[in-house]
Amino acid sequence: MSVYPIILSQTSFISRDDLTYPFEERGLQFGDGVYEVIRIYQGSYYLLTEHIDRLFRSADAIKIELPFSNQEITSLLQELLSKNAITEDGIVYLQATRGSAPRNHAFPDDTPANVYAYIREMPRKLQQLTNGVAAITHRDTRWENCYIKSLNLLPNVLAKQEAQENGCYEAILQKDGLVTECSSSNIYLVKDGHIYTHPATNHILHGCVRMRVEQFAADLEIPFMEEAFSVDAIADADELFLSSSTSEVMPVVEIDGEPVADGKPGKITRQIQEVYETDANLSEVKH
Repeated sequence: MSVYPIILSQTSFISRDDLTYPFEERGLQFGDGVYEVIRIYQGSYYLLTEHIDRLFRSADAIKIELPFSNQEITSLLQELLSKNAITEDGIVYLQATRGSAPRNHAFPDDTPANVYAYIREMPRKLQQLTNGVAAITHRDTRWENCYIKSLNLLPNVLAKQEAQENGCYEAILQKDGLVTECSSSNIYLVKDGHIYTHPATNHILHGCVRMRVEQFAADLEIPFMEEAFSVDAIADADELFLSSSTSEVMPVVEIDGEPVADGKPGKITRQIQEVYETDANLSEVKH
């Protein structure tokens, strides 16, 4: 998947090959920054407002002053689409750090934030969306402020790598026997016509697609229960699915080598997928 040639750096547009930062950059040395990954479908952003709002919440939570307003960065991202003549599916990666300064744990004075964004091609994962994916369970070893979309992702990376090494798509994270979320997505259990997922506390990232899933459930009159479920409950689940900007609404059909229910995507998962595709103005996909 290739990266498009024009990127956003601060409030200017430059060639991707011209982006450089000093070695004393706080995102590189401390993970001192925040980011967003925003889906693009056929040249248009999906949930752009929600992602930009969350970027500002994350930046505010760690006291980074962004060098633009909500409206200004929205306009710049739209211009980034135009300058790259985007018409296909992809993602934009947007990152902001506390800036470049001599290495010191304390915040530097009078240091502007470093901001950049680039667009990468990313086709939809149609085969996996149709057939479902496998996952493992993994202990949640992350910090206490997972609602901040920060650059500190090493526990997520290690969990995802373990999933990959086991031939699986995702790692479902659990803390003291209760499922929180996945390494890079939110997770939902369906039982007796109800959707269960962890409450939107500091222990999970408040996913933009997650917010939409809650609305989709309301539109479909499916009870949406913000209640943490246990790892043990997965064995009796009727369905399991996850959501994220890159995974959309993804059926999970196998956990730790065991099938979820009959090992096939379930009815409610299919309903949520269909509403997602309508909401995102996607061409109809026959599952």
